[in-house]
Amino acid sequence: MSDTSPATTDLRGLADLGHAFADAVPELALPWTAAEAPAPRLLALNESLAGDLGLDPAELRTDAGLGLLVGTRVPTRAKPVAQGYAGHQFGGFAPRLGDGRALLLGELHDRDGGLRDLHLKGSGRTPWARGGDGLAAVGPMLREYVVSEALHHLGIPTTRALAVTATGATVRREVPLPGAVLARVASSHLRVGSFQYARALDQASDQQSGAQSGAQSDRSGDVVRRLADHAISRHYPELASIGSDPERYLALFRAVVSAQAALVARWMLVGFVHGVMNTDNVTISGETIDYGPCAFLDVFDPTTVFSSIDEGGRYAFGNQPPITEWNLARLAEALLPLLDEQQERAVEIAVEALGGFREQYAEAWSSGMRAKLGIAHVDAEVGAALTDDLFGLIRGQADYTSYFRALGRAARGDLAAARDRVLDVAGFDAWATRWSSLQPDAAAMDRVNPVYIARNHLVEEALADATAGDLAAFERLNDALARPFDERAGLERYAEPAPAGFGAYTTYCGT
Repeated sequence: MSDTSPATTDLRGLADLGHAFADAVPELALPWTAAEAPAPRLLALNESLAGDLGLDPAELRTDAGLGLLVGTRVPTRAKPVAQGYAGHQFGGFAPRLGDGRALLLGELHDRDGGLRDLHLKGSGRTPWARGGDGLAAVGPMLREYVVSEALHHLGIPTTRALAVTATGATVRREVPLPGAVLARVASSHLRVGSFQYARALDQASDQQSGAQSGAQSDRSGDVVRRLADHAISRHYPELASIGSDPERYLALFRAVVSAQAALVARWMLVGFVHGVMNTDNVTISGETIDYGPCAFLDVFDPTTVFSSIDEGGRYAFGNQPPITEWNLARLAEALLPLLDEQQERAVEIAVEALGGFREQYAEAWSSGMRAKLGIAHVDAEVGAALTDDLFGLIRGQADYTSYFRALGRAARGDLAAARDRVLDVAGFDAWATRWSSLQPDAAAMDRVNPVYIARNHLVEEALADATAGDLAAFERLNDALARPFDERAGLERYAEPAPAGFGAYTTYCGT
């Protein structure tokens, strides 16, 4: 581990911070400590989340609490680790990634008894850093705070931000920036990339054993098995009772397929573009993780790309479902030794299980779109036809989020609210006649179509002000996003698309 040890502190709710991940798979857990923070200062504290975790917001504001939030003072029994993982990044395999600027402080129970990771980002360089400085700037850390909380309030499973704390250090990027650490909470940080790294370790061990014995070893991977057992215990404990090892691990894979199909359908329904769906950003739990070049659609277009480095559009809005399926295939490859002793048979089993993704995603998307159109009562075929025709009318023209709210008004008789936003008025009239004949439920539409999302121009405004030391815009934006479905007086600008002068939007990875 690093050559310095952090001071200890036992805040209420953290005295028994666990280390189950590090105990289960120490090969993927490198003991480490955070870098010093010269002058920690709290920028944002999620008091509601703190309460859910049994933590005292007042204590987190003390010197001891700030030390915890930047990693320089940790609970006595804590064993902070930097996690190891691999990943396919834009299709190319990187065998050794890991937490280059992050630490898993440990696991704690929330008020409902669920186990949650407490994790830091921007806490200093680790041996996984690959040449990076291990630091993070205020803007990207506040972006993760605001966007992850926005998704949470939209009902989308996500890691959540507990706090952002300025460190008092300067981060050297294109220009000097104020440094910060994000403290975030997750069901776990197990990723597809975790299994890829475990599989690589097992393969290296097999090759070494084979070389020593004079024959290639064919034993199943021990690290992958322990990681899979930990994932089952952590996320899918109902699977532990399955007596057959291959069936239990197949059930794990199927559970992850289902979780990811539901997750991506839900974020597609609100127009979210993750931006960097590498396998190290795909969780086993089915939570959204990492908010670098992420953004929400303004004008609806499936080819929308915001990330500065996604030049080929690999992670464009409309590509997110097939990319998720591709990522899950990489998980299947890592699990093959656990599915059957014969690789050919293991591949057949994995392919059959992966085939469930498209059906499950299609069902989640179809039912979600029918709800957005207020026609949950109609069959999928009717809903699909209406959805496809609507997207043909609004593509490249209408703001995705506000258009569905306008359709809610159209369901109440104000057709102009939606009609005036498309060029093909005759086409809209024909579509609206078909849709209206199904008696769409306007109240139900308002419950699933948000008024407020983390609009890109508002996020940029808030982050620019915060970097300059003014958190007012950030706080107002978070307040609006906390109740995304409730239209409120005085928040009109938070419901409006970007102004014409905002221009094409580009996001960056934030490293």
